[in-house]
Parts: sequence; structure tokens; C-alpha cells
Amino acid sequence: MLRTIIKIDEELCNGCEACVQGCHEGALQMIDGKARMISELFCDGLGACIGECPVGAITLEEREAEPYDEIATLERMIPKGKNTIMAHLKHLKEHGETVYLKQAVTYLRSNGIELDFATIHNTAPKQAPQASPAHHHGGGCPGSKEMSFSPKSTAAFSYGSAATQVTQESQLRQWPVQLHLLNPQAGYFAGSDVVLAADCVPFSFPDFHNRFLAGKTLAIACPKLDSNKESYVMKLKSMMEDSKINTLNVVIMEVPCCGGLLGIAQKALAESGRKVPVKLTVVGIKGDILQEDWV
Repeated sequence: MLRTIIKIDEELCNGCEACVQGCHEGALQMIDGKARMISELFCDGLGACIGECPVGAITLEEREAEPYDEIATLERMIPKGKNTIMAHLKHLKEHGETVYLKQAVTYLRSNGIELDFATIHNTAPKQAPQASPAHHHGGGCPGSKEMSFSPKSTAAFSYGSAATQVTQESQLRQWPVQLHLLNPQAGYFAGSDVVLAADCVPFSFPDFHNRFLAGKTLAIACPKLDSNKESYVMKLKSMMEDSKINTLNVVIMEVPCCGGLLGIAQKALAESGRKVPVKLTVVGIKGDILQEDWV
């Protein structure tokens, strides 16, 4: 799939750190006086950091991206030194990418590269970012930082009178959820059951979390208003081929424009080398389920 990745010219980089402040995913860090890409997996390719670089050391590179390979990533990082490797490992830990972290530690140990792995294992996963004006830098979105978490760690909401109070827990397991912001090769997609929901569905169906989301990975999109829908096809194709998702449930509204979301999923399936079961669920504008079939 075509993917836009940040490219750094280390000879031009003067170590001013402006780009690090512009990278809300944490994929860029300042190490040994130079800006370093510590994880292509988390680079959203939006280029917010480009506007922050005063010397033009950062550019966007669109290229055919191979499926994310932790070992290949490490092989590119090893020449940059142990500080870069450690930053990468901590980044994986903080974002809940435990499978990639285990691969990395095993590879490094088998190749005689000893680091302070205890420091990595003691790093606590990052919590959801708190809104703060000090964290906003031009062009970026701190709310798009990738996170994986257990539903048990999410908030439980109580409502109603004391006599009839109901507690409902969120079933969301990852962030972000908008398809443009999602990395299809993120660890939480590997072998998962994916729900691809039209934006309006959760507002129309009253029990969306329990009925559709429990135990699933979520992506949301609007087939009528969203731009660059071809990228949606490529991302879904990557989920099928690279992350080897188990099933895909396309949940749409009954309105005609919503049908385009199923078309996007079917095009991705047709271009994919895997046969992934796809279910279509149609929700009525009054909140009832009108159709639910494997297609």
C-alpha cells in the first residue's frame, strides 16, 4: 500500500526540537542532538512537523510500504546507537505494542545487543492525553496518538435515579478510531474481528458498545463526506493482508449514501489475497436493525 512517511535529513538537522513538539504521536524524538524517527508504525504522515522545521530537514516521502517488520526496523536503527533503540522500545511499551516489543527484545538479545531491558519492562503504558492548550502545536492533533487498552481500564458511566441506576462500561479497546487516522498494521488489528461503522450508527443505535463493539476493533468513516476514500480501500486491504483480520462487520445506516461503505469494503476484499468473511448490518434511523447478513 502507498503510505506517506516522514524523511529526515540528519545533516541539515540542527537539533532545535521544533519537529518533536509538532509530532503528537511521539514517532519523532530528539536523540544525540538529532531528530530521529523511532517508529514508522506510529507516523501518521500528516506532516505537522514539516511546518515546524526551520531548516527544511524534514520532508514527506510517499512510497509503497511493506508490511511493518519489527526486525527490519531494528536493523535500520542499530547503526544509530543504543539511545535510539531504547527510545523505540519504550515507545512500543507505552503504546501497548507488546508483540512487537517481545520480538525486538528477543532479536536484540540473540544478536548480543545488551540494553537495560528492565527499564523498558518497568515503563507504564501511557494514559489517554489530557486536554491542555500547552500541548497543541500548529497543524497536529494530540488526540490522534495511537493507544491500545483493555476495556476494563475505560470509564464506567452511571445514570438514572438512585433506585434505578444503571452502570455501563465502554467496550472501546483502542484509539484512534477514525479510519484516516488508523494504522492498519497496528498490533490491535492482528487477527482481530473488526467493526467498520458509519459515523452516524453509534448515535442511532442505543446499545452500540454491547451489541457491536465488545471484543472488537473499531474503525469509523463516512462514505459520503470523507475525502480520499481510495486510502480507505488501501487501509482495509492492509488489514486483511498484513494484519490478517479475522472478520469484518460493516455497520451502516439505512440511508442510500451509507451503502458506499460496503462498496469500499468489497473493493478492498476483491483486491486482497485473503478471503475475509464480511457481514453487513443495516441500522434504521429509528435505531432498529433492519438487516444483518454475511455478504
